[in-house]
Formats: sequence, structure tokens, C-alpha cells
Amino acid sequence: MKLFRAILMPVLAVVITCGVLWFENRQTETPSATWDDVLREAQNGGYHIINTDQFWDLYQQPSKNAVIVDTRQEWEFRTGHIKDAINFPIEPTWLDRWRKRAALKEILGPDKQRPTVFY
Repeated sequence: MKLFRAILMPVLAVVITCGVLWFENRQTETPSATWDDVLREAQNGGYHIINTDQFWDLYQQPSKNAVIVDTRQEWEFRTGHIKDAINFPIEPTWLDRWRKRAALKEILGPDKQRPTVFY
């Protein structure tokens, strides 16, 4: 019985370790979003999608006081961005959006009617 326990515990430890390593390093396929998915998510969130011409018109009107938020990583922002844009790196996951919601509220301010553009 002692021999069985002496063999079982290390074998069990190896099996569990192999299982964890496999689970953490397995290949997963990330589903790609289609344009229809983007439009549906925007509509569900109460957002409006604008094209580049509409953005240019908004950008040219300083009276609109629009907020432009660059959601790329900081190193991408440094390589070039729209003038007066604010860098707010965020991953496209619900967890990252949830964790950074307080910081985003602080950046956007209390005015809910001010145009805000994320790119």
C-alpha cells in the first residue's frame, strides 16, 4: 500500500502538470468579427458609426469640441496619430473594457452630448 501511494502521488502530479500545460498552451482560434457584427454591437451599445468624410467634417468644426480617442497601444500612438487625439489603449475584450471603465469616464468627462470618436 505504501508503495502504491509513493508511485501514485508523483504520477498524479505529472498528469495534472501536463494537463495544465496543455490547456494553457493549446491553440485556439479567435473568431473574426464581420462588419455586420461591428454594426450590431454599435447599435446595441447606442453608438453611431461614421465614415471618414463625416469624421473630417466633425474634426474641422472646433465648435463641436469633439473628443478623439486613439485606442491603439502606446507605441503605435507614438508612431503617428490624429492631432489632439488622446491615447487610451484598450484591448477588444469585455474584461479590459470593464477594468478601464472608470479611467475612460474620467477622460471623457461628464458631458454626454459631446461627440466622441474612437479609432
